[in-house]
Amino acid sequence: MTRSRKCISEGESSAVLKLQGIEAGYGESMVVRSVNLEVKPGQIVCLMGRNGVGKSTLMKTIMGLIKPRAGTLHYEGRELTHASPERRAHAGIGYVPQGREIFQQLTVEENLLLGLEAAADRRKKLPESLFETFPVLRQMLSRKGGDLSGGQQQQLAIARAMAAGPKLLLLDEPMEGIQPSIVMEIEAIIESIKRDREIAVLLVEQSLEFATSIADHYYVLDRGTIAASGGAEHLSEELVRKHLTV
Repeated sequence: MTRSRKCISEGESSAVLKLQGIEAGYGESMVVRSVNLEVKPGQIVCLMGRNGVGKSTLMKTIMGLIKPRAGTLHYEGRELTHASPERRAHAGIGYVPQGREIFQQLTVEENLLLGLEAAADRRKKLPESLFETFPVLRQMLSRKGGDLSGGQQQQLAIARAMAAGPKLLLLDEPMEGIQPSIVMEIEAIIESIKRDREIAVLLVEQSLEFATSIADHYYVLDRGTIAASGGAEHLSEELVRKHLTV
């Protein structure tokens, strides 16, 4: 059932994702430090920050690709701190990494069908709603993923993550390196997800204009820690100058 903004704000206080004291990094290097973060059902939450502050590391930690050194991760009330990426995917977390990482030699249809592997209901057929959201992909099912443009590959990556019907979608800079006309299409897709309110989204995004127009809540990461957070309407020029400009 479609969730309305009113329903979310007044009737759903529990978090679909809750991080408490998360610390993670590579080797001896600690990149993410004591991060507390929440995403509520149907929300779009924007994670912002300069390059190199730990945004992608945090997203990989949420997906289980990096094991946290400390802290806890709860998804729909269940602790998944040390769960494998496969278990998290089957639980309903979809992930589109920075750089898309589609299978270049597989067809569009084969890429999408791989997305079904994470479906909790073991569905074998791609939902029709997927092609309503991504109509361009219906015309390209037999084309190899590597033959698509960058923007089309990004749409494929998002569609693949959505094929299994996730309850939480992690998008790591989905507009990076894409021509402006396709950026508008991807923004429209994220806006349609927001309208339906059936999937919560944690979005890494550098565009302040888009973040303030689409997000319900924001977190700013600086030197691996949460430096600021709040409702998107409270993103101020002072905060941008302090934490987001180079």
